[in-house]
Amino acid sequence: MTAALTHTEQPASAAAPAGTGAGRSWAAVFTLAGFEARRLLLRVPMLLALSLYATWIGWRTLRPSDDYPVLQDADRATQSGPLLVGLAVLLCVNQAALRSRRRDTERHFAVLALSPWRRTVAHALSVVPLALFTAVAVTVQFTWEAVKSGAVGRGSPAELLTGPLTVLLFGAVGVLLARLASSAVAAPLLVVVFLLLFVAGAFPFAGRETGAAWLMPVVTTSGVHPVPSGLLGRPAAWHVLYLAGLALTVVLLAVLVAGGRSRTVQVAFAGALTLAVLGGVVQTGGVTAATTAARARASLTPEKDQTCVRRGPTQYCAFPEWMPRVGDWARVVDQVRALAGGGAQGRELLVRQRVEVRYGLDDDAALAPSTRPGQVTVGTSWGGNRVPEFSTAVAGVLVAGDEKAAGELCDGRMVTVMWLSLGRRPDPEGALRHVRLDDSLTGSAVVLSRTEPLTMTAGQTKVVRALLHRPFYGVVARVKAHWAELTTPGVTTARVAELLGVPGSVGADRCGE
Repeated sequence: MTAALTHTEQPASAAAPAGTGAGRSWAAVFTLAGFEARRLLLRVPMLLALSLYATWIGWRTLRPSDDYPVLQDADRATQSGPLLVGLAVLLCVNQAALRSRRRDTERHFAVLALSPWRRTVAHALSVVPLALFTAVAVTVQFTWEAVKSGAVGRGSPAELLTGPLTVLLFGAVGVLLARLASSAVAAPLLVVVFLLLFVAGAFPFAGRETGAAWLMPVVTTSGVHPVPSGLLGRPAAWHVLYLAGLALTVVLLAVLVAGGRSRTVQVAFAGALTLAVLGGVVQTGGVTAATTAARARASLTPEKDQTCVRRGPTQYCAFPEWMPRVGDWARVVDQVRALAGGGAQGRELLVRQRVEVRYGLDDDAALAPSTRPGQVTVGTSWGGNRVPEFSTAVAGVLVAGDEKAAGELCDGRMVTVMWLSLGRRPDPEGALRHVRLDDSLTGSAVVLSRTEPLTMTAGQTKVVRALLHRPFYGVVARVKAHWAELTTPGVTTARVAELLGVPGSVGADRCGE
């Protein structure tokens, strides 16, 4: 027995001073890391998470309504998916690090050149390939959006790094947890806690722009409508420094717990902790005074930040990042003008882009309608329902004179507005459904707008639908021939229906009927 013990212990004692050397020890670390990385990729939870992640990317990027992405939103849209991968990594790397304890093989490692802290490093390194895979997936997802012809704005490399760093951080937490607790239940419980915090929204500061919200791996502060990149005020670079420092701190803490208490590790731990604290403190400083002032200026006096270009009788003013959209707006304006009569086809219009960010990025309040004659508001979103909303705004100004008057229409002119708005749409009746708040095609309804909404009575809905089913050019001829009366304040819906050749009862002109 003594001889056997001596034979067993001899390689370990010889390995420490000169048996393999530091170079071979690190070579063994990298070999073990590669082995664990391959096993990690083949784990069922990991394969399931990667499949769901790929499906999530496909669902987000292949939606028809996403043909007009804003890149400063598209970069942040890459951050939620890696959370799922990170949670799977946390669970699987924790189980891998505990494998020797579960299978009672820990004592066999005593004959190897790899000490516990080196094996800890190997498990931490095994997460790197998954982080690189996530980085590739993030790049593909963002590039897919960036190459679309309707893309505007610019992305942030720091925002794109958040997803891969989240995977690294969760992997580091899984390794540390294995060194602190030998129970196989600890990691699943921690995953449940993270799901409650990040998915169910239980974190008390989730969605806010300041304070402790930035201590989370992913901070979603985007609102319903995109805003210029200069108004975001997100400390993305500091957040990346925080995540990188925190991930390195957690890994080095696991190494220290596993027995790697060399001077180098201690100094590295202190440096990583310093980076994490620095990034964490700076990023929680809130929105800067300069960003607050810029938001107020963009909300109240957007003309100070915008570029203008004239296309025929229409001037288009937009924030510089949105200037490529002018062509899309101009096509809609020209289509609406072509259906109008009288002097409306040559009337001067000002299409101005407007935002409201004085109260934060998540504010979804409707913009106040403009009282300036001929001004039409266009938002920062485009595609899908936003197109008929904009065409309705253009038609309303052509008929009523300004946005405020258009929002107060309660007579037969509403029929003219909706015909001008929808007449040239590829699917006019579908556009009518989508521009109404309740997605209906009968009865009264609220008509969506970036400013104050409009209203249609049941009779007006009936007349508009009838016009959309009649021969197109016949309706155009009637609209042009009776333009003056169709746009006269107080004209009834019944009279408009008579002028446009739509028989039947339409009821009284009462808003909300």
